[in-house]
Amino acid sequence: MFQLQGWFLWFILFWTFFLIGAFGIGGFFMFRKFLKKLPKEDGKSDMDWEEHYVNESRHLWGPEEKALLEDLVSPVPELFRDVARHKIAGKIGELALNEKASKITEELVIRGYIQATPKRDHKFLRKKLFENKIDVAPYEHLF
Repeated sequence: MFQLQGWFLWFILFWTFFLIGAFGIGGFFMFRKFLKKLPKEDGKSDMDWEEHYVNESRHLWGPEEKALLEDLVSPVPELFRDVARHKIAGKIGELALNEKASKITEELVIRGYIQATPKRDHKFLRKKLFENKIDVAPYEHLF
């Protein structure tokens, strides 16, 4: 019978562990997405509510606010930028609808961006706001 030995054995072992690791990482992220799609007590999932807020607040956005949001999400890697933009726009839309705002303002964009950003990324957020010469003192309680 054929017996593995030498470099080919190490190649097969490396490839086996690599595939198991890649499937594990991919499965983890797919499972997280699955959990976000599960309906809550109200019958809608987190992603459904996010989509609802984006659609309901679409008419409130002006070109300056869209440009500000685009600038704020620019540090996010290209691969994740669309997802981040949508999540942040959903949070901004939620704030605007809850406050019955007549239009999205710079203040709403910044508040929504801070609230939608994970805590581990707040140092990058502060840096980006500082680059844009935006005072973070009024928003300190949100960090």
